[in-house]
Order: sequence, then C-alpha cells, then structure tokens
Amino acid sequence: MLGHMNKSVLKNATQTVLIAPPELSFDSAGAVRRRRFRRFKDRLASVAVGFGGISVIVAIMLIFIYLMYEVMPLFYAAEVKPWQHQGQQVEPYARPGADAATWYLTTEEQAEVGLRVDASGQASFFDTRTGQLKSQYQLSGDNAASATAFALGAEDSRSFALAHADGALTFARHQYQVSYPNDVRTITPLIEYPYADADLQLSPALGLVQQLAVRDSEDRLLAVALDATGLLVASRFAKEVNFITEAVEFEIDHSVIPVTAEPSAPIVRLLISPDTRWLFVLYRNGSLVTVDLKNFDTPQLHDPLQVSGGEIRRAEFLLGGNSLLIADSLGEVGQWFLVRDDQNAYRLAEVRRFSDPSPTAVVALTTEHRRKGFVVAEQDGQVSLYNSTSHNRVLTEPLIDPDQGIAMVAMAPRANALLIEDGSGMISLWQVDNEHPEVSWSSLWQQVWYEGYQQPDYVWQSSASNDDFEPKYSLAPLAFGTLKAAFYAMLLATPLAICGAIYTAYFMAPALRTKVKPFIELMEALPTVILGFLAGLWLAPFIEDQLATVFTLLTMVPLGVLLFAYGWHNLPKRIRLMIPEGWDLLVLIPIMIALAWFCLPLSSGLENLFFGGDMRAYITRDLGINFDQRNALVVGLAMGFAVIPTIFSITEDAIFSVPKSLSNGSLALGATPWQTLSRVVLPTASPAIFSAVMIGMGRAVGETMIVLMATGNTPIMDINIFEGMRTLA
Repeated sequence: MLGHMNKSVLKNATQTVLIAPPELSFDSAGAVRRRRFRRFKDRLASVAVGFGGISVIVAIMLIFIYLMYEVMPLFYAAEVKPWQHQGQQVEPYARPGADAATWYLTTEEQAEVGLRVDASGQASFFDTRTGQLKSQYQLSGDNAASATAFALGAEDSRSFALAHADGALTFARHQYQVSYPNDVRTITPLIEYPYADADLQLSPALGLVQQLAVRDSEDRLLAVALDATGLLVASRFAKEVNFITEAVEFEIDHSVIPVTAEPSAPIVRLLISPDTRWLFVLYRNGSLVTVDLKNFDTPQLHDPLQVSGGEIRRAEFLLGGNSLLIADSLGEVGQWFLVRDDQNAYRLAEVRRFSDPSPTAVVALTTEHRRKGFVVAEQDGQVSLYNSTSHNRVLTEPLIDPDQGIAMVAMAPRANALLIEDGSGMISLWQVDNEHPEVSWSSLWQQVWYEGYQQPDYVWQSSASNDDFEPKYSLAPLAFGTLKAAFYAMLLATPLAICGAIYTAYFMAPALRTKVKPFIELMEALPTVILGFLAGLWLAPFIEDQLATVFTLLTMVPLGVLLFAYGWHNLPKRIRLMIPEGWDLLVLIPIMIALAWFCLPLSSGLENLFFGGDMRAYITRDLGINFDQRNALVVGLAMGFAVIPTIFSITEDAIFSVPKSLSNGSLALGATPWQTLSRVVLPTASPAIFSAVMIGMGRAVGETMIVLMATGNTPIMDINIFEGMRTLA
C-alpha cells in the first residue's frame, strides 16, 4: 500500500512539472523596450556610418575641386581686349606732346599714367585712359642744342639718355609719387636728373650722334655713340663719391671702337650688357659684331656673326640683360646669349627662334619688365605675345588696322596692359590677361637652354633673390628624384618586409607571433619627422664616416645568416629539436649581433686593403663619383624603415588568412612546408602581397619629411646612390 502511494505521489509530481511549465512572455514591457532601443541603436549606427562615409567622399571631392580651382588658371589662354574704364571702352586718342616721332613709350605700375618721349626732346606724361596731358618736361634742360638720339638705360630703373647736337649727354629717370589726398589715390609723375651737377660730354671727335646706347652701373656710366660718319666711340664715366659734398664725380675716358659700316649695311642698333663689358653692334643686313670692353682702351672685336636671314628691324635685351632678342623683316625673332666654348672663351649662341605662322616684317618689339616675355608687333597690325623660356607663342591678335600699321608698343610693368601707337599717331590702351605664359610641355618636361647654361638641361629652380631671374620649372628632376628615392627605399624594405611577413605568418610560433607582429606594426606610429631628423643629423654623418662599415654590414650579415641557416639545418636532429618549432628566430638574434660586432674590425681592414684607408675619398678621388653627405643611401635606409611596417602588416595578414585547409591538404599529399608555401600559400595571397607593395610604394612616393631632411634637396638627374635628389612631395 505504501509503495502504491509513493508511485501516486511521484506520478502526481511528474504530472505537476509537465502541466505547469514556466511561462515566458516576449511581449512584456521590458522586452518591447529593449527591442525598440536595439532597433534605435542599429538605425543610429547605420546613419552614422553612412553619414561618415558620405562625408569622406564629399571631403575628397571638395579637395579635388579646390585643387582643380587652383590649377586651372595654368591652362587659361591669354586674352587681349580694349581697356574698360568706368564701364566704358577706352577709345583711341591723339598722342600727347609734340608732333614728332615717338622715341619712347611706357606706363607706370598701375598703367594709369603714360610717358611719351618724342624726337623734339620733350617728355609728356598723360592719362592712359583718356589721353589727357598731365605734365611736360623739356629734357634738354639748360642745353639749347636739340636732341639727336635717344637710348633706354633699363626698364627696371626707368632710366634713359639723350644725346645733343653739341655732344652733351642728358641722363634722366621718370619717377612716380603716389599720395592719397581725401583718400583718393593720386599719381604725380616727374623727371629726375641723378647727375644734374655733372658735365656729361661725349667724345669731341664725334659728329652729330645718330645711334646711342647707355648703361648705368654702380661704379660707372657707359655711353656708346655712333655719328653720321660711322665713327663709333665709347665714353666711360667712372663714378667717385666726394666724401665732403657726397656728390658723384666722374672721370671720363673715351675709346674708339674700330668697327666699319657701309651704306648698304648701316648700323641700326647698339646695346650694352648690364655689366658694361659687352657691346653688341647690329647691322641692317642681319650681321652682328660683339665687342669685349673688358680692356677699355683696346676693345676686342669678335668675328661678325650672321644672326638673321633678313634685315634687322628691332633688337632689345630680355629681362636681366642676358639674352638678346633680334627681330627681322621676315617676321622672326631670335634669342641669343653668350656661352663659353671648350676653350673657355665666350661666343654668342642662338638659343631659340620664334616665328609667326603668317609672318610680316616686325615693326615694334618690347619686353616685359618682370618676366621672360616679350611682345612683337608686325607690319600688318598684328600683335603677338611670347614667352622665351617656354618657347611659347602665347597669343596672336590683329589689334590695329593694317592700313594704319603700328609705330610703337609699350608693355605695362605688371604685363597687364599694352599701349599701342599706330601709324597715324593715335594711341590705344589694351587690357592683357596672361597670367601663366611660362607653362608649356617643353618647359615642364623637356630640356631647356637656360640663360647662363652651356647647353640645354633639365633644371628645377623656381625662385631667386632678384627679379631678373629666369624661373626653371622642369618637373623631370623632381619626378626622377621621387622615383629614385622610392626605388632605393623599396629595394631595402620590400624583401625584408615580405620575408619577415612570410616567416611570421607561416613558420613562427603563435605565442611569439603575438609579440613580434604588434611590435613591428608599432614602428609605423613613429612620426616621419623624427625619422627625417635622425636621418639628416645622425645617420648621414655616420654613414659618411663609416661607409666601409655600412657596406660590410649590408654584405656580411645576410651571408652570415644564410651560412648559419645551412649549418643549423645540417646539425643532428636531437640538437635542432632542443629549440621548439617556430622559436628558431631567437637563435638568430645573438648570431646577428656577433656578425655585426665582427664586421667592425673587418671593415677597417678591408678599407685599408682595398681603398687606401678611406673609402669615401676613394669613391670621389679615384672613381670620380660625386658623394653628398645626404644622399640616396641615407634616404633608402631611413624611408625603408618607415615603409617596412606597411608592407609587413598587409602581407602578414594576407598569408595568415590563407585557409588552413589548403595548407593541410598540400601537406597531406606529401608536399614539404616550403613547397606548400611557394606553390599554394603565396599564389593564393599574391594579390594582397602585390597590394601591400603598391601601398608601400605609395607611401615612399608621397613621403615628405624624410626626403626633405635627408636628401639635400638637390634637383639633379643622377642614379648615383651617393648623391641626393629633390622629390615632388
């Protein structure tokens, strides 16, 4: 009976458990609240991630748009149009001053006030927009004799000179004073005579002067005059400052220059170089004689040179006075300057030639005041803008009626305005938009023959201390330097990073891998400015002093490691198994330290044996290889150190991510671990390895601070590992 009761209780208990299971409600207030909060977080995360991604894309697009905005003006075409003043087009007006031929025409900085010097010796300042006369000066001063010849000294100094019938020489400058009465800008023009107290007289042997050239320098004023009989005389006014009166006093010397001129080939232009050493005598028949005035009493004449196939119509110095522009009746302009030949003697060389597609005779030529550009006006009223360095014809426009022709052209100092006098004596003002004439394919990527160079070359030199400098914008040295720095950096980093990643991901013990991989990746956090600082101030001098040691280390350590690996592989198995699999790396550390220590005395002995005790001097003296302290070797070591973590991390992840099933299957089929690595793992991971190398190369190409501080910034094109470079970054 008791047993029957126990069974009933157990049965009832069992039935109770089965009949009354715990009640679970998924629609309780707490569960609903949690689900809503989870959905809110999911949506918020989706919106945040999407907004962040779109923001990155928008930011990159804005950067691209900004860069395009900055770069696009380089490709804008030049434009010349009538000047606009107060919303109205400036109409041509009659030339101010005397009704005589114009000797000189120019404007001041703002292109608001113009100056015209005419054949009567009168200087007239006028409003370039209306033609209204502002002031006039009689340049003869107290000299009653009429002016017979005019010469421009230099545009940048605003100096010029007049020769008079009595042999006197008047030297003057046009200046402009800017004031702001009642907050209105007012430009007051005036003529200054810097040597008004001096009696400047040309040689008494001269007759009526027909051609004149002057050049004012720090220590002398040089004037060269040609009279109607063909006599050419140079007058040197040596300056001495009186310490009492502080006035400039002159010692005058005259020297006859033995050049000949025939009626069929008269002298049409005289030009003096800025250093007053060279005189260029140009003949109408296209020939030129260079006169060396270094020995003033006995000038040395070079052989005549045919510089044009037609008649010479105009000749001017380009900005700086180094290049000579010669325009002829064929519509061509040649650029010439002095270079040294193999005997270290000067010769005049034609650098480049400019010609118009439909050439007519050149009637006017003027140069820009602050750039290596010039303006050519032709007989048919056509005006062309050129840039000499880029060898580029920027613009050709017919601005004046061919029936009227062009008599004179002047370029404003800022190269933003043209003042043109036509054959009928009317002056017109034109606005010029020509911001970047120096940009062309040839100036950026081809060899250019720059002033002062013996031959065409790739040169990057974007600025200098004076305005006469010729900018050199060749991108070839920068592109070459960028690839050179990247090449040497990748030469060091790629094999080390890939081989290290292979060993770490495939052979190293997991416990050791978890320590080595983060440590190498931590190297990438080191700022490149620190690496550049260390490379420039410590590594570069160290390599220069211990050059033999560096090359001994780069040679002996890899060979020593390979020999040790070979010996380790041939040791008895019981010795090799003393080191757990995957921990072999720890054995190499003392070996490498010992090899480095062994290389120190070894390099000294090798340097004494093969390089006379100084490898640095041997490379320079005996091999003729230039050696700069900050060179490509320093960059390769420093930038390779910066690139290694990038390539290592991506490559190691790629190899480690290869499915183990592929490796196990290969090993199960009888392949060795090395065969499995080379024929299964590496081909599978090769796309990622290639990406790692490309990203590392991108890092090397775009690196700024290391190459800035460790290369010397020398824009040269030389693969020499001991010379520096300059990169685009």
